[in-house]
Amino acid sequence: MLAGTIFQDTKQPLRLWFRAMWYVTNQKLGISALGLQRALGLGSYRTAWTWLHKLRRAMVRPGRTQLAGAVEVDETYWGGPKPGKHGRGAAGKALIVVAAQADGRRIGRIRLRRVPDTSAKSLERAVRAAVEPGSVVRTDGLHSYSQLSTHGYVHEVVRKEAALGDNLLPRVNRVVALLKRWLLGVHQGAIRPAHLDAYLDEFTFRFNRRTSRWRGKLFYRLVQQAVCVAPVRTRDLLRNAAER
Repeated sequence: MLAGTIFQDTKQPLRLWFRAMWYVTNQKLGISALGLQRALGLGSYRTAWTWLHKLRRAMVRPGRTQLAGAVEVDETYWGGPKPGKHGRGAAGKALIVVAAQADGRRIGRIRLRRVPDTSAKSLERAVRAAVEPGSVVRTDGLHSYSQLSTHGYVHEVVRKEAALGDNLLPRVNRVVALLKRWLLGVHQGAIRPAHLDAYLDEFTFRFNRRTSRWRGKLFYRLVQQAVCVAPVRTRDLLRNAAER
């Protein structure tokens, strides 16, 4: 019954897993592994850490719909072993593409995706994965975005210069600010590069459901998706952490 789900090979009762999922979804800003360990009375920090990463895997719904309508797209950097160059080309930092759907003057749904560089190949791939063709995509004047119209998008350049200037992509700017505050506040910035994608998935899951008045709906969605995603082995998570 548990084969092919995130619960595969678990030695703990499902009741404890459900308690963990309820606790995770009822914390508005999320929870650290240490906090989950204390809340559930787990004997091992490693168990709490691996459980959270498995739950983050379930926060991405298979076949989820793309963003549509008007969508702002820009990049931001995160991490790095030490302060260095800022902006595009920053060394030792992870590059994240942020796509934010417009909902009137507000922010609708978002997508976050780490990419290796700001080449046209990387940024176009990120946009095509996140945004439905036919949508209006608003970017700055970075040349790597210049061919988006050939992929079926209505491309609007909000400023010709790629350098920072007036806040002409306000939704993306707001998402970036909230993301960095969340990474620093909840997780104290202690995120290994190998696991950054998982934290981006969690932030997206929470942000896109931020207006839900019924926290039980988040729990229901997480349970629903947990039985639809492929299992991840604990040893793979630990090996990735050790390698990075």
